[in-house]
Amino acid sequence: MTAASPLVTVIVPGRDIAAFAPDALDSLRAQTEQRWRAILVDDGSSDDTGAIFRAAAAEDPRFRHIAHEASRGLGAARNVALDLVDTELVGFLDGDDELTPTALERLTGTLAESGSDFVAGAYVRTRYDGGRYAAGRVQPWVSAATDPERRGTTIHEHPHASSNIVAWSKISRLDLWTDLRFPEGVAYEDQLVAQTMYTRARAFDVIPDVVVRWRLRADGTSITQGKARLPVLRDYIEALRGGLRVLHEAGAAEAVSARLELILAMDVPPLIDIAGTHPDPEYATLVSSFVAELEALPEYSRAHPDPTIAAALAW
Repeated sequence: MTAASPLVTVIVPGRDIAAFAPDALDSLRAQTEQRWRAILVDDGSSDDTGAIFRAAAAEDPRFRHIAHEASRGLGAARNVALDLVDTELVGFLDGDDELTPTALERLTGTLAESGSDFVAGAYVRTRYDGGRYAAGRVQPWVSAATDPERRGTTIHEHPHASSNIVAWSKISRLDLWTDLRFPEGVAYEDQLVAQTMYTRARAFDVIPDVVVRWRLRADGTSITQGKARLPVLRDYIEALRGGLRVLHEAGAAEAVSARLELILAMDVPPLIDIAGTHPDPEYATLVSSFVAELEALPEYSRAHPDPTIAAALAW
């Protein structure tokens, strides 16, 4: 392979993210590993996102721009780009987030040494503070999934890996995606895919390096900040339920327990709080039914939520 041959394709979808996309693209340009391509998918934006993506592709041949006339959702945007990848490795970066400078070097380098199917790194949340987005610390559930570094592990050997469910913290071999795609038309589409990756992989790696800065928008418009909306809640619960189902069907009982502990500590309490004041009684009904499902799981009696995880939600 020559120095100019790309190692990895990074898929960057975005809709109405003109205020954030330049930072995401700059984080690619700043990579210490420069052998990358990026497929930029404008998912029906009404702002300048498309213009920013088009300009990047015109200036740098490593960028390729695709436009959806109307929004098809994050899952569909990623799937369209996946069909165009022709490098051995593939990864994802949401258009409002940023890679850390050594992210691609560490992720691709780890896979080159291990031969595993994919590698997952740590990430931090950034919040708007004093006129800028400031990064927080690595949260305890992320550390449990990625620290210490492990090479050639499995979900049975490392069940806490199941808590790292985001698409954009990983680089994988394209072969893993032969018959794997993101659910379309729903939110939280990466949770089911992540658990499928863990259970299908012959082996995967984890590294404690922070590879992504995940932006929690100041205006509260990101999907993960919209759980008070009923359609988002339905997708959220179905994603949690589906992820547990994938782990259960793979016989990964310890991973089910680990994931259940995290859901009880991190996901359920905020939903209960919202349900207590939500004007639509259906919200409380959905939350109550989901909690009853969790309590009926055989692993429930063994689940002991970590109080440090619950405390971290206040950050």
